[in-house]
Amino acid sequence: MTMLHTWFDLLKEYFDLPILTLGSTRLTILTIVYLIGLIVLLFYLSGRLRSWLVEQFLTRTKMDIGARQATGSIIRYFVLVVGFVIILQTAGIDLTALNVLAGAVGIGLGFGLQNIVNNFISGLIILFERPIKVGDRIVVGNVEGDVVRIGGRSTEVVTNDNITIIVPNSKFITEDVINWSHNDPKVRFRIPVGVAYGSDVRLVERLLLEAAAENPDVLDIPKPGVRLIEFGDSSLLFELRAWSTTLTHRKGLLTSSLNFVILEKFNAHGIEIPFPQRDLHIRSGRPEVTPPER
Repeated sequence: MTMLHTWFDLLKEYFDLPILTLGSTRLTILTIVYLIGLIVLLFYLSGRLRSWLVEQFLTRTKMDIGARQATGSIIRYFVLVVGFVIILQTAGIDLTALNVLAGAVGIGLGFGLQNIVNNFISGLIILFERPIKVGDRIVVGNVEGDVVRIGGRSTEVVTNDNITIIVPNSKFITEDVINWSHNDPKVRFRIPVGVAYGSDVRLVERLLLEAAAENPDVLDIPKPGVRLIEFGDSSLLFELRAWSTTLTHRKGLLTSSLNFVILEKFNAHGIEIPFPQRDLHIRSGRPEVTPPER
């Protein structure tokens, strides 16, 4: 029993050995283990809190998924900051002693971590201002897809090919962003069509409107429209303008289905879609042949 107490006292002395001093606070091995354990627990519990808020509590309100995600993330960041301060205080660490360390960390952030800080601040701006939200169809740079998650550093966008692209949050603040469903889910599609000169333009207009009316993904209100855009070199250029809310994330599918129907109707009514035409002029006359020099 005495041997057990001796080993226990030695172990306690070992864990109480100071390895770092911050002002009047001594950091021991036991203190560091205590801090690491509580910080890991804080991150785990804050993540569980966010999931509960987004998936259960806030679902009782009229908030959409984007607003719930943003609210949950903001509350989690607040809990992390407050919890980290409380953990430091319960560990007996004097926060005023961290001023020098905070200054050194600030210099490091200014030089080595400026991109991370920039993306984090941009993420907070996105969560507060909500220029994009989860479920939106967006285009930023060469990336087009649906927003599935907005994190503290980056945003996950899933393309039509089911490829997830990680986009830094700063791109949504510094670059032009196309949001197909920001204020209104209705989007107008433009389908260009060329027909041969001499075609009945009113018949072409009627056939284009019929093709739009027969498509279940095209809205009746606002009504589809047809415009004669240009007298081209080889054809009369029309444009079918149709509104949709169901295929804003698959605009190629809507365009393709309309083009199939348009082509069938044109073939049935003898409307020609011409090939590009070029006039070739050949100058007549005998070429002159110069005899070789001797």
